[in-house]
Amino acid sequence: MVPEIDGERLLGRLEAFAYVGATPAGGVNRQAFSVEDRAARRLLAELAQERGFTVFQDGIANLFIRREGSDATLPPLLIGSHLDSQPTGGRFDGALGTLSAFEVLEALEDAEAETRMPIEVAAWANEEGSRFAPGVMGSMAFTGADISAWKSNVGSDGASLAKELEATICALPEATRRPIGIPISGYIELHIEQGPSLEKERLPIGVVTAVQGTRWLEVSIEGAAGHAGTTGLAYRKDPMVAAIAAIHRLQATIMPLDSSARLTVGRIAAQPGSINAIPQSVAFTVDIRHPRVERLDAIEAELRQACAAEAEAQHCTAMIRRSFDMPGAAFSPDMVKIVEAAARSLRLPHKRMISGAFHDALFLARVAPAAMIFVPCRDGLSHNEAEYVEPADAVAGARVLLQATIAAASPR
Repeated sequence: MVPEIDGERLLGRLEAFAYVGATPAGGVNRQAFSVEDRAARRLLAELAQERGFTVFQDGIANLFIRREGSDATLPPLLIGSHLDSQPTGGRFDGALGTLSAFEVLEALEDAEAETRMPIEVAAWANEEGSRFAPGVMGSMAFTGADISAWKSNVGSDGASLAKELEATICALPEATRRPIGIPISGYIELHIEQGPSLEKERLPIGVVTAVQGTRWLEVSIEGAAGHAGTTGLAYRKDPMVAAIAAIHRLQATIMPLDSSARLTVGRIAAQPGSINAIPQSVAFTVDIRHPRVERLDAIEAELRQACAAEAEAQHCTAMIRRSFDMPGAAFSPDMVKIVEAAARSLRLPHKRMISGAFHDALFLARVAPAAMIFVPCRDGLSHNEAEYVEPADAVAGARVLLQATIAAASPR
């Protein structure tokens, strides 16, 4: 038998998991290490055991489901994503990739198909980071991050990470414990695009070649508070004017001159924040993204120069602090070609693209050949209860994942 994705089964599983942590608006609230997260992990583990697959978990609560290959000496090929969500998240972000990966194992089992490498579905712990920081915690730990500093973290609800992590691991005693991080042969992740381009171009498949690096900067411009009515222009040291001028200058140059660049001001605050006072200070955040670290450096340098110049023009001073720095990654050219060949064999239109959001695959790419598959989501909505993927697109993505998995797990 030729392995085939069972579309009805996959869509049924997506529906079943959407009930775990369901919100009234049709999304899910399944934050990491919560009761709802544990319920989703249990459901997946039970499905795996029913099919005779082996279930493992590690010390950061990454969950693995293993189907053996013909050569037990080879490290496994990993496929998967995550099951946790934002507080008002959608039912497809993460879950589509994890359940499609499980469907791949079932399709292979249904067809009694043999692969050379073992294949493991990975459900990575705390990808979202909405309850406990940092996000992508499971994949970071798997690829070598030191988790000791995280154990004292407190969640957005005041919960202890150490206690909730231990409770999550203990809630699945039938899963065999193994060390964090094992050798792997490669990794493939299916995910919704979280942007509008595939839908707008009417393409069912995106072949992801890289993940953008992300850098967060905190800008503080100090001026002098003054009366809004009595302080003339010549006597003002207005940090708001400097901030607006700097932001406008950056928005006019960074993205218009580089289609791969992203620059976003997400927060802005003035102190003392009175309607009839010139602010004493204005602080804002800047999120910059680019797949190449040298361009991130250049964008940051341009930002620093613009803020300093505009602050000086208003007789103010600017201070900039880097609060977060995550380098991007280019995916394995060979693995990208495997995904492209899979889409081509299924006669599914596709295009190469760069991921603007970071995913678990970003970290796996640092230890093994990796690639990602994107499918369109309606209006590009994600991290939103209205998130939606057309059934045909969900199945198409799983079909590409199946063909790519077979090719990667049984190299010629």
